[in-house]
Order: sequence, then C-alpha cells, then structure tokens
Amino acid sequence: MTHDAQAPLRPHIPAAVRAMAAGLLLALATASQAGGAAPAAVPVAQPALDRLFDQAMARYRLPGLAVGVIEDGQVAYVRTAGELAAGSGEAVDADTLFKIASNSKAMTTAVLARLVDAGRLRWDDPVTKYLPQFRMHDPWVTANIQVRDLLIHNSGLGLGAGDLMLWPEPNDFTRADIIAGLAHLRPTHSFRSHYAYDNLLYVVAGEVAAAAGGKPYEQLVREQVFAPLGMDRCQVGGWSRAAVGNVAQPHMRQDGRNVPVREDGAVIPDSPSMAAGGIRCSVSDMLAWMQAWLQPDPARPWLSDEQRRAVWTLQTPMPVSRRMRDWDGTRMYGYGYGWRISDVDGEWKVAHTGTLMGMYSSLVLLPDRRSGFIILINGEGEQARTTLGEALTKRFTRPDRPGLDVDHYAGLIAAQERQSSATAARKPDTSSRRAVASAELKAWEGTWRDPWFGEVRLCPQAGSVEFRAIRSPMLHGRVMRVGGRLLVDWAEASVDAEPWLLFSGQGAQRRLRLEHVDPDADFSYDYPDLDFAWTGPCPPS
Repeated sequence: MTHDAQAPLRPHIPAAVRAMAAGLLLALATASQAGGAAPAAVPVAQPALDRLFDQAMARYRLPGLAVGVIEDGQVAYVRTAGELAAGSGEAVDADTLFKIASNSKAMTTAVLARLVDAGRLRWDDPVTKYLPQFRMHDPWVTANIQVRDLLIHNSGLGLGAGDLMLWPEPNDFTRADIIAGLAHLRPTHSFRSHYAYDNLLYVVAGEVAAAAGGKPYEQLVREQVFAPLGMDRCQVGGWSRAAVGNVAQPHMRQDGRNVPVREDGAVIPDSPSMAAGGIRCSVSDMLAWMQAWLQPDPARPWLSDEQRRAVWTLQTPMPVSRRMRDWDGTRMYGYGYGWRISDVDGEWKVAHTGTLMGMYSSLVLLPDRRSGFIILINGEGEQARTTLGEALTKRFTRPDRPGLDVDHYAGLIAAQERQSSATAARKPDTSSRRAVASAELKAWEGTWRDPWFGEVRLCPQAGSVEFRAIRSPMLHGRVMRVGGRLLVDWAEASVDAEPWLLFSGQGAQRRLRLEHVDPDADFSYDYPDLDFAWTGPCPPS
C-alpha cells in the first residue's frame, strides 16, 4: 500500500562535496594568512538555503527533492529529502537518478559542439547531408534546413508538433518513424519566422550526431559528455534498473497523496525521446555538468571557447511574459543551442527546465558570477520548481531583499490564479458526462488512420465505445457524451489531457479530428495535428 510518507528533512552531503568544501576553506584561510585578495563572493549561508528548501518541501508536499548550488565556481550546498517512491522507505540522496527531461537538450547540443570542434560537422550544414531520408512538409525547407535549425525552435512547426510519437511512454514509435512522420506535419508559420517549442527536431539532431560521429547517439553522450566530465551516475539509452539502482519514480497527487505512476520496469528502454528529454542524472552529476560550464579547466579544455559562445548565443527571440518583467525585470529572452538566454535583475542568465509526467527539473546558471543551481523533483512540482527557483535566483541577484522566498512567490502565484479564475473559466464543465452506447456511435465506429500517428479504433466494448491508439497503448478510454459533444475519458489516470472528438464527412470520406477539452492542457498532447481518415470497420472481436 502506498501512502504519503516522506523521509526526514535532513541534509545529505556526499563525502566528495565535503572534501571540496574543506579544500575551499583551507584555500581561503591560506590566502588570508598570505595577505591575498578577498574572495570575489562569500559562500552562500546554508541556513538560509535550508529555509528555502524546507519551505518548498513542506508547502508542496513533494515526494522527493534534490537541490545543489554552486557559488563562484565551487559547490556550496547539496541537500536532498523524500523517497524514491512514496511509501518505499528508500531515501533520495545525492546519487539518486531523476529524469532531467528537457535539460537533456543541452547535452545533445554539447555532443554536436564537440563534433564541430573535431571537424566532423558544421552548424550550417544541411540536415540532409547526414540524413538523406529526412523530409519536412515543404520541399524548400527540406533542402534548406540546417543543423542549427534543429535546435532553436524556428522550423515553422506548431507548438509540440508530433509529440504524440514521443509521449506518453511506452509506445512503439521509433526514431525512423519520427523522421518519416515529419513530412506529414503541416507548418503553422513560415520557416525561421516564429518561435514554437518542439521536441521532434531534437530527436533528428541526435541522429545527425550519430551519423556525423559514426556511433549511436547514446554512445556519443557517454563518451563526449559523461566520461570527460565525471558524470558517473547519468544514464542514457537502455539500462538495467536493478544494476544501476537508486532511481526516483514519478508521482502524481491523488486524494491528497503522492502516488507513484508510470513506474520503471526492470529494464529502462532506449526510447526515441532520449536526445530531446530522456537522460537521467543525479544532483551530483548535474553539479559536475554545471561546473564544466561555469569553471572550465583551461589545462584540459572540454569545449573550445568558440563553441561555448555558439551554444550560449541567442538565436531565436522568445516572448517575455508579464511575470518575467514583474519578477525579474527581464528585457531580453531567447533560445540558444539547447539553452534559454535571458537577463534577470540586469544579469546574464542561462537556463533550462525539464518537465515529464511526475518529474520536474530546473537548471539556472549566472555565468558572470560563476554561480547557479539545480533542482530535481519526482512529483507534481511545477509551482515548487517556479517558486524555489526564483527564490534561489534572488539569493544571488537581489541579496538586499531577504523576503523574496518560496512563500513570497507562492503568494504572488496564488494572487495571479485568483485573478485569472475571476476573469475567465477556460476549461469547460464536463461533469455531466455519460458513457456512449454503441448504437449511438454506429455511424462512426471503425478503424481510422493518421499519416504520422497511425491507426486508432473506435469499437464496441462491453456495451460502450472504446477509443484505442494501436501504437500508443496508454491512449485508450471510453467515449463519453457531454451535451451535444463527445470526448474520450482516458483509462490511465496519468494521461491527463482529454480530447473532444470531431467527426465530418460521409461514407469513405469520413474524417476524425481531435481538440483539447482543456485549452490549457500540456501542448505535448498535440491533438490538433491529427487528421484521421476512416479506413474500414472494426476488426472481429
């Protein structure tokens, strides 16, 4: 039986980190005795960070949390709490693996940057030089899209286009399926004219790296990133859960409790989403990754200065939200190669977040300070990530404002939500839903096919009608009626974005489209990109 138990809120500081801190103190003492210059920054006070950590853990009742802070190039703070899976009694520690989700993108671009340094590819090479089978919907774009365009969300595709080939996992789409499917995804904007976040082109980027490097993507990541930077616990590709051990599981809130969902099996597969968001790392690994960017070793350069500048150069402008303006005074915001670039309180910020079902991460670097932090959460932690991340940032950029803590930003979010709910109710009320009897949907029963997503079935099941996606087994549920409309009530609770079913045409010309019930649902449920044609009756039961 699972329950909402959590491990004690105690710091876990690895021996390596303690040794690093001791070395730092010794160096500072020696410099002081020798009359050397004072350090550029004072190490962050641990009690103040403990308070922020405790606020986030308690306010959001997280199943597990890991935080690491670097100041002036040195690890200043590591703290973990909670459990790998609620009720397991297995504590999260500094070596626990979390899904870092889209923070994987910067590791993919690092592999590409290393290949550029090695002369194996150029950022402005056409994608078809490495993947001759690659096609976009527009032949001109196919011929002109470059490696760099795969990384900066300017392809003309809509937000999250084709993500249903990646998530929810598991499914049986392959990297080859994704590359083939891109030809069927219609653009929503002109090429290079508009920012819209996508994941599929990072899968393509991983395959470009494999072609240029002459090795599978996962092998390149291990050789070019993990091994030289000492990221010993990170995992990519397929691996054994038992052999690796200490793996955090995702959670969702149900009836006020943290409940594990989509738990790993004995073997974690090499999923197609690896290059876009499939890598797992510990907080210790992520601190090593951060130090490689904040304090590179000039004696053993891992990446040239030219390529460091390339990945951290703003390529595609992004809209600055009102929250960013109000909280951070942000005036500039855009995407580099796998990194988001902005200004916060007048300082340069390089960052990214990661979001997968039941897993949240946030990495923030302030390069001019050689400082930053990493947050890893294995539960529903969007607001926890936002408030804790903002409070940690202000520890550096606004030390004169000690009241800018987790509770402060939680209060601002609550006020914004109250204002939003008072002015608009975007999600319709579907509480009157009832299961549709087979006879009601007789004209639309059968098999349907989309050119990139494949086959779905609308077929009788125990007196009602079931929607089932053949290649994405978690997408199955009963068809329900709400007034004059039809929706799918997914059987899997962790699939949390329901679609309306929209039918048109007659006979062999029948068509089926999907539309979000909740207009604010996760964009990776990219229902609007689907266009099903009726292909025949239901198979015999």
